[in-house]
Amino acid sequence: MSTALLTDHYELTMLRAALRSGAAERRAVFEVFTRSLPAGRRFGVMAGTGRLLAALADFRFGPAEIDHLSATGVVDPDTADWLASYQFRGDVDGFAEGEPFLPDTPVLVVEGTFAECVLLETLVLSVLNHDSAIAAAGSRMVAAAGDRPCIEMGGRRTHEQAAVAAARAACLVGFTATSNLEAARRYGVPSAGTSAHAFTLAHHDEAAAFAAQVAALGAGTTLLVDTYDIPTGIANAVAAAGSELGAIRIDSGDLAGGARAARTQLDQLGAESTRIIVTGDLDEHSIARLASAPVDGYGVGTSLVTGSGAPTAGFVYKLVEVDGEPVVKTSVGKRSRGGRKDVLRRLGPDGLAVADLVIPRAPLDRSAAGASAARVPGGEALDGAVGRRDRHLLVPLMRGGQLVADTLVGAAGVARAREHHRLALESLPAGAREVSFGRPCLPVVVAAAEPRTSF
Repeated sequence: MSTALLTDHYELTMLRAALRSGAAERRAVFEVFTRSLPAGRRFGVMAGTGRLLAALADFRFGPAEIDHLSATGVVDPDTADWLASYQFRGDVDGFAEGEPFLPDTPVLVVEGTFAECVLLETLVLSVLNHDSAIAAAGSRMVAAAGDRPCIEMGGRRTHEQAAVAAARAACLVGFTATSNLEAARRYGVPSAGTSAHAFTLAHHDEAAAFAAQVAALGAGTTLLVDTYDIPTGIANAVAAAGSELGAIRIDSGDLAGGARAARTQLDQLGAESTRIIVTGDLDEHSIARLASAPVDGYGVGTSLVTGSGAPTAGFVYKLVEVDGEPVVKTSVGKRSRGGRKDVLRRLGPDGLAVADLVIPRAPLDRSAAGASAARVPGGEALDGAVGRRDRHLLVPLMRGGQLVADTLVGAAGVARAREHHRLALESLPAGAREVSFGRPCLPVVVAAAEPRTSF
């Protein structure tokens, strides 16, 4: 299915006018960045890249799309003719999917003609804003959980297609499984699930429900024990499955106290290996509060798929260069930095990051008046030179409209992003994964002078 109409009306009207003015074929560079992180967050997480790259391949205007746009007066005949042969043939660089990011650093760079790039704004932002918000929240939840697994189960709390994307984003930041079967099919995310309270209520009593579930799924299943009374539910669960019962799930009440009481009861019944899974409106803060409780895993839904209070990453898509010249938006409070840029993550002698450095794409002339050094508070001087401990964060994703690697999309893309996120987190300062209210974990140092001109 074409993704071309997953866009805004004004992108087509800009194209229509640009074709008349001659601006359509000018070489353009757009950058995606956020001006701030949600309050108290220490980093964001780049996510959705694989979905976006796959969607670009389907961003084509076929007869049905063109007929609709023409019939509704959105495009004129000349624009319709141009759209009929449209295919993005530009270049895309970006942060590797799973990479932590900070404010004011370009995380995606799109280069091509103005016409072909301007059409992509809404698609780019809708994918990256949603998935990066989920990934940032999910990464905090995984950090709070420590070595205990987290399962994504938010499909019933969001749009049905958003649920698939959310499961994908959760997996790449460390969630071990999802309840969403389409995410499992499309992206290779492991799926998991057993039963809801309705299953228990559909039987004559709880004991009969548990017996039926064990008969169908085996003693290693997870039994939901809080439909009526938790201690009675645990007794019925062990009676049905024996000491080999895989797990119980508690979905309500005082989860910490309930887990402690459940552990004591399970051990007394001889079910020492039975795990305790808790669910029920969990977020990173409630997970952190359960750290000392005898909990073996978490199921997370609503807070995850809504970004735990921050449902968008706040990304914008801004034109920064035309025909090789910087262009600048100077609106109060929304000023942009012109010119294409590189982003380096500077590492200290211990291998941990000390700052993100934003520099002009072209090497700085160290003798130029504007090539000054900046200093990280309490740290080393940072300038435009690329050092041996710098890591380039913007990597090639597309060249000439073609993927640089097939492993950027699909199930392979998720596996690749998951591993990248794990490794990237290891290079952040020790406090980066704390879920308490805090400042961004790294300073962003802009080593570039202000652009020479607006265009």
